[in-house]
Amino acid sequence: MFELKGAMVAIVTPFSNGKVDETKFRNLIKRQIDGGIDCIVPCGTTGEAATLALDEYENVIGITADVCKGRVPVLAGAGTNNTKKVIELANIAKNAGADAILSVAPYYNKPTQEGLYEHYKTVAENVDIAVVLYNVPGRTSVNILPKTVVRLSEIDNIVGIKEASGSLNQVSEIIENKKEGFNVISGDDFLTLPMMSIGATGVISVTANVAPDLIAEQYDAIYASNFTRAKELHHKLFPLHQAMFYETNPIPVKTAVHLMGLIDEEFRLPLCRMGEDNKEKLKNLLKNMNLI
Repeated sequence: MFELKGAMVAIVTPFSNGKVDETKFRNLIKRQIDGGIDCIVPCGTTGEAATLALDEYENVIGITADVCKGRVPVLAGAGTNNTKKVIELANIAKNAGADAILSVAPYYNKPTQEGLYEHYKTVAENVDIAVVLYNVPGRTSVNILPKTVVRLSEIDNIVGIKEASGSLNQVSEIIENKKEGFNVISGDDFLTLPMMSIGATGVISVTANVAPDLIAEQYDAIYASNFTRAKELHHKLFPLHQAMFYETNPIPVKTAVHLMGLIDEEFRLPLCRMGEDNKEKLKNLLKNMNLI
């Protein structure tokens, strides 16, 4: 069974002339693995999954699985606000080579806690792949409360949660009451250190797209209880974490990776290029950090 643990990257999807740039995407994945990242997470928010056609979705996961094979696992995004569609996406992801799926709480519908439980339970019962919950109330307008997470942790193939509520109280309550073997990871780069210090097992990082080696080193330092080095890295990375949210994710991170010469500066509407003032600020930060 897939173990939710380590320094993971929510990888961007590079486009060129309206299509997925397969060559650049393969190179991005190789760069992450070479930088020490433990798991690749394609087709999430950062990967602009909402704008991918089904054949593109399958292809992106297939490419990821091909590059990662025998090296690191693939945790594929498979989330929407239609339970039947999530099951369809999960099966596509599994057949394309994913080791597990990351499924965001149903957005817009605003289900109750019982609705959330039934949604994930139904998904888990109808797929033959490990399921990771994803709680990000700032995007979904619904919060998977700790009691619901604890109930879901009892289901065998629900193996963990990416927690991006920003609440350490909520994280603590989940960790204290969850089933053994169910892991909690940070969905916010800012909170990797505090969350791991109370029992989280890793991070799905946006910033890793830019600095995989530093994100991997920070995880390793925390895991080894080298908190002196972990704090140094936390403060070193903090301005970069902030920069990733100068505008809506993934606009800043894709712009940063473009400025590093790794991908084209291309987005899919309704996302668009970064404002020039913010882009200049981002460029100066990357220069100051010797990233460009």
